[in-house]
Amino acid sequence: MTQIADFTSPVDTNPQRGTRASGLLLAIILVGQFLAILNVNIVNVATPTIEADLHSSGAGLQMIVAGYTIVYAVLLITGARVGDLFGYRKAFLGGLAVFTATTLAAGLAPSTGWLVAFRLLQGAGAALMMPQVLTLIQRNYQGAARGRAIGMWSLTISGGIVVGQAFGGILLGFGAGWRIVFLVLVPISAILLAAGLKVLPTDEGGGRTGLDPWGLVTLSAAVLLFVVPLVLGRDLGWPLWGWISMGLSVAMFGAFVRVERWVTARGGRPLVDARVLRAPGMRPGLVILLFGPATWGAFLFTSALHLQGELHLSPLASGMMMVPCALAFGLVGLLWPRLPSRLQRPLVPFGYVVAAPAYLGLGLAAGGGLAYAIMSALIGAGLGVQVAVTNMATERVDGVYAADASGALLTVMQLGQVIGVATVGTLFIALSQGHGTLSAPLGASLAMAGLAVLAGLSSIFLVRVRVPSLA
Repeated sequence: MTQIADFTSPVDTNPQRGTRASGLLLAIILVGQFLAILNVNIVNVATPTIEADLHSSGAGLQMIVAGYTIVYAVLLITGARVGDLFGYRKAFLGGLAVFTATTLAAGLAPSTGWLVAFRLLQGAGAALMMPQVLTLIQRNYQGAARGRAIGMWSLTISGGIVVGQAFGGILLGFGAGWRIVFLVLVPISAILLAAGLKVLPTDEGGGRTGLDPWGLVTLSAAVLLFVVPLVLGRDLGWPLWGWISMGLSVAMFGAFVRVERWVTARGGRPLVDARVLRAPGMRPGLVILLFGPATWGAFLFTSALHLQGELHLSPLASGMMMVPCALAFGLVGLLWPRLPSRLQRPLVPFGYVVAAPAYLGLGLAAGGGLAYAIMSALIGAGLGVQVAVTNMATERVDGVYAADASGALLTVMQLGQVIGVATVGTLFIALSQGHGTLSAPLGASLAMAGLAVLAGLSSIFLVRVRVPSLA
């Protein structure tokens, strides 16, 4: 029998896994995740009507859109630890309750200032709720069922982004005003909360103590210093303070690593346990889930600008153009666990081999139409292997450290999307000013193809990881 260290062997921490891991459980936590992601994109479509109704300034509009993302990114790992301390059920339902209440408040906000405040609180609710979804999947599903659940988890992420763009256009098309994009989510969230109280399994968290306040402070500062200038810098013309902030974030990440080592040496519970990063596949998985989502975020952002700008499509029509991508992404994610095990790992680099040239083709098909839809579908199919990456990165993480893994993966994925939007988005906007109509999509496509190549090269290291046998 091969001996494996505790932190790399998947331990069944839930003795009632079979009875609790029902389809209804998965449906509830995934709908909660869907609502949180939908809320990012549905607001983008409503900004012109918000500006007209509330007389918002440019800075106010930026914070209405970006404040949610900033708080969400900063608090993800903290949200994961709260679930570890107090129970994943309590954390998910608590986050959902905050999200529901602040969504209602946002829909009734009397001014820009109040709307910004409620959006910040919405982000906090989402950050508390979202990490529990992947943690509950890790702890309640095994084998092929776990692969299928992660496939649905990934499909929900991509679907929420696409549906947000299209659904926002539909709602505003009825002339109901911007408030409807918030208020329509309130009854759904309330019903979900009531169902979650009945269905979600009771648990005591990860059985670990301590919040690691020093780790929390240094990591939150590092992420905040990094995310804020990336989210706001493009619209502000990349001011000097933004570059200083990003430089300080590097120092704060270094301080966080030192703090975590100090906490571990003193026998404490670090915010992110180093044993999670030593699990087979976790480190290459994190690298891939930085570059892969960077291409995804850049693709969605630049496509919306191109389709609604150069091609003059409505928000609804623009969102519908992304449907082939989302469907292909979800189909690959759902089919991957059903493939023979000997094919599952080698197909991960192949996905990025498909995505990279598809990004290049997207630039050549900038006129839209069928060619654009085909390239979009190929991109989705290629990036669909990120479901496999998530599964392979976490398959050897002990259930005790599931929250640490969830928080780390979600934070890296969110940072990747922010980086993709900031870098490729800035390139797209710069090329679209004073150049031919094809310069911007071609330049952005080259950049996204490069990011996909980096993800593919990183995936080779993941595929080569030798996962010890439990037999």
